[in-house]
Amino acid sequence: MTTKPLLQNPRSAAEAVVQVLKEAGIDTVFGIAGGHSGHIWAALEKYQDSIRTVLVREESLGSAMAEVYGRLTGKPGVLIGQGPWVLGNGLLGTIEAQLSSSPMLLLTDFSDTPELSLHGPYQSGRGDYGGWDARLGFKGVTKQVFEAHHPAAAVHATQLAIKHATAGQPGPVAVLFSISAFTGQVGPDDAPRLYSTSAYLNRKSSHVDPLAVSEAAAALAGAARPVIIAGNGVRIGQAYSALHGLAQSLNIPVVTSPSGKGVFSEAHGLSLGLYGTFGHPAANACVSEADLILAVGTKLTASDTAYENPALIDPRRQTLIQIDVEARNASWSFPADHVIIGEAAVALDALGKAASGVDGKGLDRAKVYRSAHSSLETELPGDSEVPMSPPRLIAEMQHVLPPGTIICCDAGENRIFMMRYYTTREAGGFLQAAGAGPMGYAIPAAMGAKLVHPERPVVAVCGDGGFSMSMNGLMTALEANIPIITVIFNNQMLGWSTHIRGPFAAQFHDFDHAAIARALGCQGVKVNTPQELAAALRDALIAEVPTVIDARISTELSYKSLIASFDQAPPTAEKRWEQGAAD
Repeated sequence: MTTKPLLQNPRSAAEAVVQVLKEAGIDTVFGIAGGHSGHIWAALEKYQDSIRTVLVREESLGSAMAEVYGRLTGKPGVLIGQGPWVLGNGLLGTIEAQLSSSPMLLLTDFSDTPELSLHGPYQSGRGDYGGWDARLGFKGVTKQVFEAHHPAAAVHATQLAIKHATAGQPGPVAVLFSISAFTGQVGPDDAPRLYSTSAYLNRKSSHVDPLAVSEAAAALAGAARPVIIAGNGVRIGQAYSALHGLAQSLNIPVVTSPSGKGVFSEAHGLSLGLYGTFGHPAANACVSEADLILAVGTKLTASDTAYENPALIDPRRQTLIQIDVEARNASWSFPADHVIIGEAAVALDALGKAASGVDGKGLDRAKVYRSAHSSLETELPGDSEVPMSPPRLIAEMQHVLPPGTIICCDAGENRIFMMRYYTTREAGGFLQAAGAGPMGYAIPAAMGAKLVHPERPVVAVCGDGGFSMSMNGLMTALEANIPIITVIFNNQMLGWSTHIRGPFAAQFHDFDHAAIARALGCQGVKVNTPQELAAALRDALIAEVPTVIDARISTELSYKSLIASFDQAPPTAEKRWEQGAAD
């Protein structure tokens, strides 16, 4: 089929850029107008029937929403705004996308005045004397940076950015527009020639090396105690059903990394939940005693693997099969005996067929591990204890929220408690910023998730510290009709910091966050007991506006009590955990 030109008639570069977004199937963009990006915002007005424009109060909110949009859809989440502030304020979502491999597009600018670029600058990011270097700045936190200095290049750079954001291991890509890129029009005869955006969209390969698959299948067939470690790559690769199919057909138990939590139903008989530094004892025991580990879409980071503790994972005594879309990620943390490079869903399907007949006895083994280690979990206090302990609060959330709920976690102790005690009952039901771990992530992440899945309840879980960082996101939630639920684990402190070094510079006043929410126009309620929490959650599930539930919790339980212990723990591990490196 002959490639079609992008344009039939001349039009503004900004309109052509927005046309590219539409052709790429991007139906939502985020940000705040500023600098030369105002040209793109003006063009978006003409595309309201196909692209939803979400105006945020500050770039960090838009960046987190865009990162989650990309993580959940596989299409680049788009943040549009002015260069200095997309880089500075927008770093929250950008660096998370970089570290968690989420496809993301930053459409921003140099904030330049080319004809006076050598004079004393104002905002200019061209890298001239006295200014700042936008290309260098964005290069440090993105997968790729493109510049556009004339109209045709503005359009072509946007197409290339979409391609680079989604090809191979996804990530954030920046396009920096000069004001000259929006001067005049672009037409069918301009250079570079502009063609349909379909040519630049990622074509996911259906191929994996059959020899690599065959050898991995043979290793599985010879294993007595195999286990699957599933990471965020399963989510990025939209491989939920493929993972479920392989695990079930080969009867292999499944554990997840922190960033992978939610890619496999933790209510399934094969699931042992989270493994690693803050993992369930049963999950860690299963990994520790495995003779073969199938690692899918996980980089096996130091914090995930209890700082490469040999009592947990040791390539000298365990066979490692690694599946990843990026060849450089294989044999990165640990040497892999078998490597399958390709899309997670394709590789899992191929491996499942090649290993047909394997029985990892996962259902029986998982049941034994759960039974043997259940006593090591923290006992839930009685209903009468006030303030509620975090596990008791989470148990009530578990009881009331429907299985399809999507949980979006913030950083800090609240995230550790949720990872450990909340059971994700449906794949895709748990998101967290486990790549960069920024505070203030939960509320914008929940808004992004609700836009992608409007039919599912979405709950932002944060501490009182994280809530104060992004509570202005509730203004956007009201304006854009995004009825999320926010549950605040309110202990009047930065829990992680307090439990590391003490209360100095880590304590807060007793603010009424529910009243702040009501003043904005949201529902807001303070709760102290499980019964009050349950009632508030039920009301929130049927509310047509965002709801904030300010839940007072006790301060007695520390994240330290959830740190995994091993007989062969490296001597430096405890010191690193004490310093907070594991968050």
